[in-house]
Amino acid sequence: MKEPSSQRRNDVIAGRNAVLEAMKTGQQIDTLFLQQTEGPQNGSLGKIVRMAKEQKLVIKYVTKQKLNELSNGVVHQGVAALISAAEYKELPQLLEEIRARGEAPFLIICDEIEDPHNLGAIIRTAEAAGAHGVIIPKRRSASLTQTVYKTSAGAASVLPVCRVANLKQAVDLLKKDQVWIYSADMDGQPWCGVDYTGGVALVVGSEGHGVSRLLKEQSDFVVSLPMNGQINSLNASVAAGILMYEITRQRTGLRAK
Repeated sequence: MKEPSSQRRNDVIAGRNAVLEAMKTGQQIDTLFLQQTEGPQNGSLGKIVRMAKEQKLVIKYVTKQKLNELSNGVVHQGVAALISAAEYKELPQLLEEIRARGEAPFLIICDEIEDPHNLGAIIRTAEAAGAHGVIIPKRRSASLTQTVYKTSAGAASVLPVCRVANLKQAVDLLKKDQVWIYSADMDGQPWCGVDYTGGVALVVGSEGHGVSRLLKEQSDFVVSLPMNGQINSLNASVAAGILMYEITRQRTGLRAK
């Protein structure tokens, strides 16, 4: 069943000519969807694929049914593009801007947060807590879709979001910039006994798997929140929010009266 026109998505471009034009004009494309096929990608479709690789876009191969759902009845010709609700920022550029202001970086790394509502909530809290930006991976992660934008209450258009090909390499870059890496994990040391006053990057893992082994191994600290009830985990955005405000408290020198 097709969606009523009032509920149709306005963040998807379908059809080869429309997608090519969007790519040529530099429109911010979040994800390119191509129909799964065993044949060669020639003509305009081949051109789209070449341009997408040059622009380092995320490409996903999906079924015709999935493209039909995305395109809302528009003739898609085997291709559709999801438009970002906000622009991404390059991580080196963000670090340069932070240092130019004479500030120690305060960043949030989302390790495979696939729920768009969780990502939107994390971005919203990060902006309110005074973080400089959020880092997400290109693969296996929610991205800056309309759902994320709405859940962030518009914070996604204010707070820089960096989308990187490899989180491990991003962490290596942060370490070279004298940023300490803190992973949130159940097996870590108590969260409130740790010093967060320098350059900070807080790694928040997915609810299903937590922080990946490689990122935990790269971390300078692994911190945990006390779980005194019968449930042994918190929603990722809730846990991130608690830790972000402890970081903010220490960075701003706030003390209880």
